[in-house]
Amino acid sequence: MFISGLALAVGAIARRRRVVGVIAIAIFGIIGGSITAGRPSQSAFAAIPSILGATIGCWLLWKLIGIITKNDGATQIPGESRAPLGWDRRRFISATSAAAVVSVVTTITARKIENQNIADVRAAAPDVLLPINTGTVTPQATFPAGAQIFSQTPFITPNDNFYRIDTALSLPRINIKTWNLQIGGMVRTPLQFSYEDLLARKMVEHTITICCVSNEVGGKYIGNGTWQGVLLADLLNEAGVDPRAEQIFGTSVDGWTCGFPVSAALDGRDAMIAIGMNGEPLPLEHGFPARVIVPGLYGYVSATKWLERLDLTTWDQAEGYWVPRGWSRDAPIKTQSRIDVPRRGEDVIASKVIIAGVAWAQHRGIEKVEVRIEQGPWRKATLALDVSDDTWRQWKYEWDATPGDYTIQVRATDKSGETQTQEVSPPDPDGATGYHTRSLTVL
Repeated sequence: MFISGLALAVGAIARRRRVVGVIAIAIFGIIGGSITAGRPSQSAFAAIPSILGATIGCWLLWKLIGIITKNDGATQIPGESRAPLGWDRRRFISATSAAAVVSVVTTITARKIENQNIADVRAAAPDVLLPINTGTVTPQATFPAGAQIFSQTPFITPNDNFYRIDTALSLPRINIKTWNLQIGGMVRTPLQFSYEDLLARKMVEHTITICCVSNEVGGKYIGNGTWQGVLLADLLNEAGVDPRAEQIFGTSVDGWTCGFPVSAALDGRDAMIAIGMNGEPLPLEHGFPARVIVPGLYGYVSATKWLERLDLTTWDQAEGYWVPRGWSRDAPIKTQSRIDVPRRGEDVIASKVIIAGVAWAQHRGIEKVEVRIEQGPWRKATLALDVSDDTWRQWKYEWDATPGDYTIQVRATDKSGETQTQEVSPPDPDGATGYHTRSLTVL
């Protein structure tokens, strides 16, 4: 809102003094480019899209203001219409078309630059395409029979379809030969591990569902993957954690930070430094060479990608990236459920209709899922095999549908006995709540 208001003010002033508008756009471009290029692991070339966009914006503003104000000034009244000489429909269409073309060209150019940057990063880290070959684990290519009871949503989310949320404007450049993970702060013995060091350690592999705190009720920012890596508890026990330490503070290669309770790594859950995802080396987009996975916590307090440091510290000594921006410091994942079948806007034929979806309550597990149709009674759904408390669980419900318009809702109960609330709340500050609701027409 502030940026929009500022743009309107600058636009109003620029109509009288074009140079003010040009200076404003240039300043925004310089600031944006400086911030981008100044991020750790970024080179000066990262500023090119911002500077290029600002340059084109300055030129376009100068031209458009010139056209608009061409015939401003005193005129004889009554007099001849100025439309043919000024801002008539033809000129308006021509100018806006030119602006659209420039915007498209700028967008395409920026995307090409970013794609080239990604290609350069991949070329600099060729090991990202090599198989993890430690001999200590067998990649889990399949999942237990009974874990999937409908086909529209895979039990294991493919890497290419896995959601991606981060603050990086571009992927960081990482030289795997010089990269290392450091564990320090309030520990007895600071540790440092190269990529080869991690590969040589005892490996574990667990299927864990992770999700973003910004996920709306029924949203797509959630995925279930098989993660391979080193248990975080093993590394911390080796380092020797000071009993006064309260949080594990992660820092990414690109400067992003977050913090989560020490207890989340030492209470027996499968918190890990992951280097593999679904039987492959961790993809560059998802944090290669290493990232943190902590079952039961939203990613914004735990899931540091492109991991560089883990520091044991207290809550008042450091705050993660999102906490000063109004998000909660404590972020346990809430019990939630989602309707995936029928799809949104899909009409079905009157018959036996399958309603299906997924439910999750990481580190607590799903005990029950119920479906309600048109404010009727809650009916228990059939649950898929319970793989673990840290994975989502598929469910389905068979409904003898008759023609009409219906509203369908779903709710889940976790193994602690807590049923998700119907109270609707937005994602901020600690996760959305409410029943996922879908309208359905039966023909």
